[in-house]
Amino acid sequence: MSFFGLRQPARQKSREEAEKPFWISFSDLMTALMVLFLVAMTVALLAITHEISESERQKVARDTDIEQLLRRLHEAAKDFPGVAVRGPTIDFGERARFDTDSHRLNEEQARLLRQFVPKVLQLARDPLGQRWLKRVSVEGYADARGSYLHNLNLSLQRSERVLCVLLAPGSAPDALAAEDRRLVREIFLVSGASFNALKASPEASRRIELKLEFLERGEVRATRPPAGEEESRCPLDAR
Repeated sequence: MSFFGLRQPARQKSREEAEKPFWISFSDLMTALMVLFLVAMTVALLAITHEISESERQKVARDTDIEQLLRRLHEAAKDFPGVAVRGPTIDFGERARFDTDSHRLNEEQARLLRQFVPKVLQLARDPLGQRWLKRVSVEGYADARGSYLHNLNLSLQRSERVLCVLLAPGSAPDALAAEDRRLVREIFLVSGASFNALKASPEASRRIELKLEFLERGEVRATRPPAGEEESRCPLDAR
């Protein structure tokens, strides 16, 4: 038998292997892509869940800090019968009511405000207060008698009267310390609310409330320019 006439199985086997497809099938490719998609979605969902969880944790921490501040304020108010703390609102009730069509406070009422407000300022200086307390709004109220604009002006005057009491110079009875008066000028804000929140009687409506406002997460307390010189006399008394 001739050498060139012999069959060569090895070459035939190599030729058959060369004819086999090199790339994976289309179905295998789709399966692999689906697996990659699921992995990517899982990673993305985990990242989003972590972000939401961190945001919720920060919200809960903020609420817990504010609740702690309000609890301490509520405890401080126990030493002042008649002063009620409801959430962020301090209502002086009968102890700081105004006469009809008047913005004046008597000496006892003024003394109460000058004794209580330092408790608020103490919280404002606390690390939690520095972190979350935005400002304190002084809100004066009027009853429904009289015109809207007259009562609005009267309620603003009542709020201003509170600040006059708090910023009275050191010669006044129970006057706030100079650093306390400085902080009052920095974080207290005057507001008026005519007869938008009436009480059961006209007498109860003629009142003063302090409302604590808190910063949101990521918000920073606005920096105010240095306060000017203190007034030696309340502007309301010069009118």
